[in-house]
Amino acid sequence: MAMTRRVASPLLVLLAAVLMLAGCATLVGRASDQLAAQLGSAITNSNDPATVRDGLPAYLLLIDGLVEGQTPGDRRNAGLLFAAAELNGAYAGNFTGDDKARSRRLAAKAMDYARRGTCAQDARLCDAIDADIETFNAALAAAPAKDVAGHYALAAAWVGFLQANSEDWGAIADLPKVQALLDKVVATDAGHARGMPHVYLGVLHSLRPEAIGGQPARGRAHFEQAQALSAGRNLYAKTLMAEYYARLLFDQELHDRLLAEVLAADPVEPGFTLMNVLAQQRAEALVASGKDYF
Repeated sequence: MAMTRRVASPLLVLLAAVLMLAGCATLVGRASDQLAAQLGSAITNSNDPATVRDGLPAYLLLIDGLVEGQTPGDRRNAGLLFAAAELNGAYAGNFTGDDKARSRRLAAKAMDYARRGTCAQDARLCDAIDADIETFNAALAAAPAKDVAGHYALAAAWVGFLQANSEDWGAIADLPKVQALLDKVVATDAGHARGMPHVYLGVLHSLRPEAIGGQPARGRAHFEQAQALSAGRNLYAKTLMAEYYARLLFDQELHDRLLAEVLAADPVEPGFTLMNVLAQQRAEALVASGKDYF
């Protein structure tokens, strides 16, 4: 029983702190946003993926509770919804292992949170999510630049949802909308999230050879821009450039050089540490499989 109390205590303290603020909806909203932001920071700065994997589920439940305590449709709730989408999407994409059903559930949950955040932020764009690409593009063009963080959150959750449902061609048909969102983000704020939108675009443009509609040259440009914007500290940009761009072009020299640089780098970097450790783990696997690939 003592062990149970010690495990539950931090969660109960956090819940109690939030419940004490229940008399003021605005204050609750601000406290929730701050808690979500601090939790996100603690996760991204961790150098131990196993700790994050084992500990994050309790805080996903906490974020769920914070969301349930908010007034549906209130624009002030958008930030919390986007934070909830980010945490659920990160867990779905990195910590569900071979459990594809669980990955799909969490990715769908992340997408739902991102959609609800978008609906709280921009009703027109919300209505266009399930519309045709022309209607979606028109709504996106009219969306204000100040909503760029929400556009990126929706795009990131959507990418995770498509990854988890890669065998569903109906879902994959939404890729042009995801690309449009990412293009909007980099056009509005080229350095947003220290270049992560460029990483996504690099992957999207490197999925197919040029002969069948891919644009690998644009993909390489986006990967390199992401590296420049992070001063080379985003190791995932190099790992994914090796996996998607270098392998697509069968450029073994580039592939091996990028992975060697990733494995030799210090992964500790504010905002990127967890991602960098995961990038190094992925790089090790790519080095091993590269022996058979090339």
